[in-house]
Amino acid sequence: MEARMKGAMNPDLGTAIQHLYKAIGAGGVDRRLLALVHLRASQINGCGPCIFASVESARKAGETEERLHHVAAWRETPFFSAEERAALALAEAATRIQDGAPGVTDDIWDAAADHFDEARLSAIVLEIATTNFFNRINHTIREQAGKTW
Repeated sequence: MEARMKGAMNPDLGTAIQHLYKAIGAGGVDRRLLALVHLRASQINGCGPCIFASVESARKAGETEERLHHVAAWRETPFFSAEERAALALAEAATRIQDGAPGVTDDIWDAAADHFDEARLSAIVLEIATTNFFNRINHTIREQAGKTW
C-alpha cells in the first residue's frame, strides 16, 4: 500500500494540531497514560502510523515494553492500575460508537470521573477525540507507519 499524499502539511493544520496538544498537555495527565490511551484507540481503528507513534511516545515517556505489549488485552492482565483501566475503558467506549455500540455509558464515565478531576478528564477526552481524528485521516490518505511527526 502506498500513501496517497506526499506533500508537506498545510502550516495552518500544523498550528491547529499544536494548539490541540497544548490543551491536552495543560490537563496534567501523565504522558505515559495519554500514550496508552492513544495506542488503544489506534489499535481499535487499525491505524499503523498512530500505533507506531504512540509506542515511540510511550517509550520516550518511560513506558515498559511489557505494558505496551499488553495494551490490547489490558482487561486480562495485571499490569494496569485502576486509574489506567478507567482511562482505557473510556478510550475504547468513545472510539467504538458505530454500529449500535453503546458508546460511553454512565458506568464507564463514572469510573473515569472517580479517578480524574475535570481538567484531567477533559484532557483524556480530547486525547481520545484527537486520536480518532488522526486515525481517520491516516486511514483515508493511507499514511504509512514509521513516522513520529
